[in-house]
Amino acid sequence: MEEKTIESKVVFTGRIITVKVDRVLLENDRTSFREVVLHPGAVAVLPVFENGDVVLVKQFRYPVGEVLIEVPAGKLDQGEDPEECALRELREETGIRADKVHYVGFIYTSPGFSNEKIHLYIAEQLSQSEQELDFDEIVETIRLPLKDAFKMCVEGKITDAKTIALLSIAFLKRS
Repeated sequence: MEEKTIESKVVFTGRIITVKVDRVLLENDRTSFREVVLHPGAVAVLPVFENGDVVLVKQFRYPVGEVLIEVPAGKLDQGEDPEECALRELREETGIRADKVHYVGFIYTSPGFSNEKIHLYIAEQLSQSEQELDFDEIVETIRLPLKDAFKMCVEGKITDAKTIALLSIAFLKRS
């Protein structure tokens, strides 16, 4: 069930993504085209306090035109270790520092057209300091019990895929 790349052409290179169009050979010997968004990868991290509270972030997401509730997350810099990125994003977006992080796996966000892979972490042994937001970030933090955050996923109040995945994993691990 593999496809062989016959030809590949980059049609856009941006600050975050690259878009290419590939002509591929299918296993039935027909050819087709694939539009692919290349992404450097990202991390998502859920801070969990000793009492079971979690911190989420609320921010406007321009591509969907909505304010979303999400776990802290961000793009990997070139050559950056995902765990270090998770700690950095957690500190920048929430002001939280973690002494302990657990890798719980990864997800592909939209494998039908993108190679974006998000590494998922749970952070523990937390201490609070000040946010270190980028100049173009406006982020509000929300602290609530993990069970309430998970319930928001079930009720459709949280619609971000990485957040649903990470909250579900954390909720099931604690149940």
